[in-house]
Amino acid sequence: MADNQLTAQVVFATITGNNEAVADNIIAILKDQGVQVEKSEISQTEPEELAKYDLAFLVPYTYDEGSLPDEGLDYFDDLADVSLSNLTYGIAGSGDTFYEGYYCLALDQFDEQMQKAGAKRAADLVRINLYPGKKDIEKLKELVNQSVQLAKKRQ
Repeated sequence: MADNQLTAQVVFATITGNNEAVADNIIAILKDQGVQVEKSEISQTEPEELAKYDLAFLVPYTYDEGSLPDEGLDYFDDLADVSLSNLTYGIAGSGDTFYEGYYCLALDQFDEQMQKAGAKRAADLVRINLYPGKKDIEKLKELVNQSVQLAKKRQ
């Protein structure tokens, strides 16, 4: 890694495009901080790839009444079997507050899987109602900032 430049992978799942917008915001913030970033759709990604990076951001949606994204089920299952003890991660995602008790539950489930894999969460989960607005982007900046700072300490 040249000049200790941090590397990151942003893995997202989306139906409506909202989570891709969340992922794109995270990527822009990371690039502003000089982080080398790869963007990946969850069904096209293997959890083992995360081991190559300093940072990971998972951006899953929650379907219906708390269900994980169908296209991300294999990724989710395989995640617990990967050793990611050198990885710092953050989780953000779009949901719909209409679903109240089920709002963004997939974020918590992916968080548990990342912890089982030994990865270190840098900041609170960022839950976004539908499409990310200005306040959401500020929360994403905080998520990225905290994650980058922790990853630098762990290098």
